[in-house]
Amino acid sequence: MPFILKQLSIVTRPLTTTTRSLNRAIILPTLGRSLTTAATQIACNDDEPSFLQSVEKYYDHAAKLSDIQSHTLAHLRAVDGVLRVTFPIEVENGKYEVIEGYRAQHSRHRLPVKGGIRFSEEVDLQEVEALASLMTYKCAVVDVPFGGAKGGIKIDPKKYTAEQLERITRRYTMELCQKKFIGPGLDVPAPDVGTGPREMAWIMDTYAQFNVGDVNAAGCVTGKPLSLGGVRGRNEATGLGVYYGVREFLSYPEVQKKTGLSGKIADNRVIVQGFGNVGYHAAKFFEENGAKIVGVGERNCSIYDPQGLNVEDLFKHYRSNQTFRGYSNTAQVSEEPSKILEADCDILIPAALERQIGLRNVDKIKAKIIGEGANGPVTPDAHQALEKSGKVVIPDLLLNAGGVTVSYFEWLKNLSHVRFGRMNKKWDERARSKVVALVEENAGRVLTEAERKAIVHGAEEADLVYSGLEDTMIQACQETRQTAELKKVDFRTAAYINAIQKIAAVYEGSGMLFMH
Repeated sequence: MPFILKQLSIVTRPLTTTTRSLNRAIILPTLGRSLTTAATQIACNDDEPSFLQSVEKYYDHAAKLSDIQSHTLAHLRAVDGVLRVTFPIEVENGKYEVIEGYRAQHSRHRLPVKGGIRFSEEVDLQEVEALASLMTYKCAVVDVPFGGAKGGIKIDPKKYTAEQLERITRRYTMELCQKKFIGPGLDVPAPDVGTGPREMAWIMDTYAQFNVGDVNAAGCVTGKPLSLGGVRGRNEATGLGVYYGVREFLSYPEVQKKTGLSGKIADNRVIVQGFGNVGYHAAKFFEENGAKIVGVGERNCSIYDPQGLNVEDLFKHYRSNQTFRGYSNTAQVSEEPSKILEADCDILIPAALERQIGLRNVDKIKAKIIGEGANGPVTPDAHQALEKSGKVVIPDLLLNAGGVTVSYFEWLKNLSHVRFGRMNKKWDERARSKVVALVEENAGRVLTEAERKAIVHGAEEADLVYSGLEDTMIQACQETRQTAELKKVDFRTAAYINAIQKIAAVYEGSGMLFMH
């Protein structure tokens, strides 16, 4: 790294103005590189690698099997650039707080780079570097033509008012604009932990104010509200991608043989850890397709019922009460949320934080398939233990790529300035109506109105987004499977090999200016 972050203690000092003297307190953040929270440490031994080290370890293992030149691999492993900013905001009664933010760009082999912005007290340099690296590989696995990036602001959004959050978001965006770390052709953020469509709207508006006349300004960020250029299907995209990926792997005979599971979603019991955007939507899609949701974990508690849980009712109960207690008299509620990972099920979806399955609890995991809805939920040593015990791990860089895939669709929509389906929906319906009329004439039977609508209906934007996401996930899963069979490796290593080879092809094909 070109610089070293030093520890700074929290200090206060008075500010003075030319007109009057006010004893205003400035709170400076504590800086550091390590992410160490109870939630990410409880499952791991002290000697297990950090999140960033885990990503690098997975990469290094796959790199040795990729048949790519060493200098290309070294280039690909390094983070291209990191931006760290601090700025003050007034929180209340003349009190100021210094906010700390980051943006990391891992690889600019394809532009723009792409990655979410999270609001979390756990945000640090190491975390955004790891997530940016993972985004590069994730985009390559699903053939989304972006480089990888990630950003974050070190705050707990629940401690701030909406007005304060808007000022923080806009000031952070201003810093990105000034440093050229945002733009439709440069760097396109998206929602992540603690952020959503509201924050993305603020980012887009701020960018537009600093770039007057940029007709593609809406493409500077994805995950926006529909009224501001968002795309239908983006909100549930990551959870839907998790469902598509697990469904696809379940259909492979080798997975069925290894796990003893049938190829049908409906025959399986599912546990989801994390009941946010990804976990909730993944659970909903599994439930809608016949699976039984037997357990859900959140930050403060977990619930388990072998008879099954109603996802929508449980979600409403949790949002109202911030606990699973009182939802059911038959369900087991635990104040140790991590214990839900060890409960009996067929498919486990860790969709919360990184480092949730480590050497301390890996031997207690009963699920036959672990689908990584979150980024980095399984440590390298735990991954090896799961594979040795006959379990199937579907890796994060493949399984949770639904979000960036649909973000890509939204970006395309913003650049083309037209809603998907607008140009061809009625044309398709007229063509299908002619076919239906011909069939009715030859069959001697008139279809009912419901039958006619089902056949004639032209594709809406959501239909096209779902179709594009499904095709993307199926193709990426099949490529991963083929590489795993060819190289005799697990699915995670296979996905990394595919990503490395695709990115290396771009680097080497372009000649890598100044590298030789």
